[in-house]
Amino acid sequence: MAKTIPLRKDVKETDKWNLQGLYKAYEDWEKDLKLLSSLAEKAASYKGRLGESKDTLLEAFGAYEKLLLTLETCYHYASLMHSADEGDSKASEMHGRVLMAYTDAMEKTSFFEPELQAIPDDKISQWCVLPEFSDYRIFIEKLLYKKKYILSEKEERILSLQANVSDVTSNVFSQLTNVDMNKVFGQVLADGENVQLTQTTFSTLLKNPDRNVRKEAYTKFYDKFAENQNTIAALYAGNVNQDVFITRARGYDSCVQRALYGDKVPVSVYTNLIECVHKNLPKLHEYYSLKKKVLGVEELRHYDVYVPLTKSVKVKTTYDEAVEICRKALSPLGKEYTDRLCSGLQNGWVDRYENQGKRSGAFSSGAYVGDPYILLNYDEEDIRDVFTMAHEGGHSMHSWYSVHSNPFMSYDYTIFEAEVASTFNEELVFEYLLKNSDSEDMKKFLLSMRADDILATLHRQTMFAEFELKCHQAVEEGTPLTTETIRKIYRELLELYFGPEMHFEENSDLEGLRIPHFYSAFYVYKYATGISASLALAKRVTKGGEKEKEDYFKFLKSGGSRYPIESLCVAGVDMSQTKPVQDALDEFARIVDELKNLLK
Repeated sequence: MAKTIPLRKDVKETDKWNLQGLYKAYEDWEKDLKLLSSLAEKAASYKGRLGESKDTLLEAFGAYEKLLLTLETCYHYASLMHSADEGDSKASEMHGRVLMAYTDAMEKTSFFEPELQAIPDDKISQWCVLPEFSDYRIFIEKLLYKKKYILSEKEERILSLQANVSDVTSNVFSQLTNVDMNKVFGQVLADGENVQLTQTTFSTLLKNPDRNVRKEAYTKFYDKFAENQNTIAALYAGNVNQDVFITRARGYDSCVQRALYGDKVPVSVYTNLIECVHKNLPKLHEYYSLKKKVLGVEELRHYDVYVPLTKSVKVKTTYDEAVEICRKALSPLGKEYTDRLCSGLQNGWVDRYENQGKRSGAFSSGAYVGDPYILLNYDEEDIRDVFTMAHEGGHSMHSWYSVHSNPFMSYDYTIFEAEVASTFNEELVFEYLLKNSDSEDMKKFLLSMRADDILATLHRQTMFAEFELKCHQAVEEGTPLTTETIRKIYRELLELYFGPEMHFEENSDLEGLRIPHFYSAFYVYKYATGISASLALAKRVTKGGEKEKEDYFKFLKSGGSRYPIESLCVAGVDMSQTKPVQDALDEFARIVDELKNLLK
């Protein structure tokens, strides 16, 4: 009997997220959407007046804040509805309408930031320290930091007008790969059943112990990407060209510098990460060599590398059991933390299981209003999904503490920091399960899984980061991105990172066309820096005392009140140095050596 993926309407309400914290009903969302135009007009009425007096500026901030808060809430609701079923025409319409409203609002208020920056420094500095500006102080200080890259009012208006267009490549890519292509991947016979091949089941099928299953899934999956390669390559090239356009329009030195500048992260953090991982590739290659020996294959293929080294351990974990694992594993953070998280996981924060049209993968999406929602495609047959739950739960708790510790205009933390809170939770879950494993087979299984997780988060994301850098540099230097160029860059990186044991298929480099994160350029490196910081902080908190725990909570509560490297220093780790990255790579090496001994 074939496993089928249910339609959205057939999913139980208790398995969906409860969005009533945002809006009680669709009509309430519609009301706010219509309100956005008048709120934008109200904020725009202060055009040319921001520098009149501190009272006028304070009034303008009040109007601007109300617009942004309503816009965020409105967009958040529509975005979640769209992610739950990208094939739902009503949800797609909602998403499109709120994007249009966003573009309109940004056009009408495009004057705000350049006009604020035009206020003489001595005047704005005097106003900024007044008590009545406390909710806006951080926002003003960070805006002044970006002053030299803010354009004139007219130029900012032009850039705001193209904001809606800039999302086209990402939206088309998502529709093509998550909706249209998901219908034609076909089925794979696995464990006596025909399994529908989708973006989500693909990763599960690649862990199947039957090599024929893995090969069939891999071949069918990338055959469809081959059929659409020119379209997807054109989408990605368009996305990179858009990045280069914005970079040059604003006067940044490079796309990577622009991406890192707002977080006050030096480009050296990005390039040093790549260099540090390169120096440690021999241990990664040694791990792939171990995989080849354990799997007993004559040639290691790309579809082999995701199989756990220990084949004999099968783990089934229900959703509720996974929640309790998270509760116990994260107990070093205290009862308040675990009670709040687990209550959210079981009562409306999470959209739990896959349905047709649902976005693949997982994410946490928090806003100032409502709960910090989590999208999962939970599979109780895959123990990694317990780690995914803990990971996204880390994001959501970071959002919860940020919202409850900061005013709206400075509550939002950076992605650089976000990947610390998430992978911190993963590390605690790993240590808990390893400590409580009741057999040597389970210990082997957990160690091999943890090695794979560090590999996926540190080595693999660094490879992705290097790919993004090379693609953007190519366009910046005048080389257009064609299908052939993109595939060549990606294949060279595959060969470098996977090493001499790996034998790739003709279509293996099409993997570079299926990664959705590439449409948010220079994002993925933060996974690598995040796990490096989290491994250091997990060790610091679990081996430390009350001070170390409080330092970590200061970090969680920082929100957007500090720049990311500063907030992590408060927690106890300095990411401007390469030591945390090297320490994480050393931990990976230690696990590989332990596995080699256990698997003799």
